[in-house]
Amino acid sequence: MINHIDSAIDMTAVIVEGIHANRLQELSLCPDWDIRFELNHLVGGMRIFAGELSGTPVDKDHHDDWLGTDHRAAFQTAADLDRAAWRRPDALDTTVQLGFGRVPGHLAALIHRTELLVHGADLAVVTGQEDHIDQRQCGELLDTMRGMDFQAFRRPGMFGPERPAPADAAAHRHLLAFLGRDFHVVAS
Repeated sequence: MINHIDSAIDMTAVIVEGIHANRLQELSLCPDWDIRFELNHLVGGMRIFAGELSGTPVDKDHHDDWLGTDHRAAFQTAADLDRAAWRRPDALDTTVQLGFGRVPGHLAALIHRTELLVHGADLAVVTGQEDHIDQRQCGELLDTMRGMDFQAFRRPGMFGPERPAPADAAAHRHLLAFLGRDFHVVAS
């Protein structure tokens, strides 16, 4: 699972590097979010996971300003801390406190991988960088989600109802549609 997190960070890092500051105010696929808010949410989550796993909780809330004036540098710092925290020998054996409660390390890793892949794919779609998305990982994650009772996660603020996706769409499009993303809010 740790290698999947590393790969998701690698994918998203390339996408973040391709986001120019003048695009941060454009709409995201997440309802009522712009690109900056979604990227800040992702960076904040990475920093919080890293703090939880390393035993040094952060003193900021998930949606405080984590980006500052350089979104690329903020992502890189979060990525470095995140990788180091997940590479701890006990990372999958620990319990992680998330906004909705405590979860075992292996489930926290799946949740984190989901955050990285989904928000990375969201950002790629809205910034025209879909060629940087890891289709294999998106397909694997979708298969995992389809194999579990996912209804508990379909609530406002988390994931909406599944939307249709063309049968021949790329894996990331199927994943995002499964999670309720509306591709009509942005030009594809």
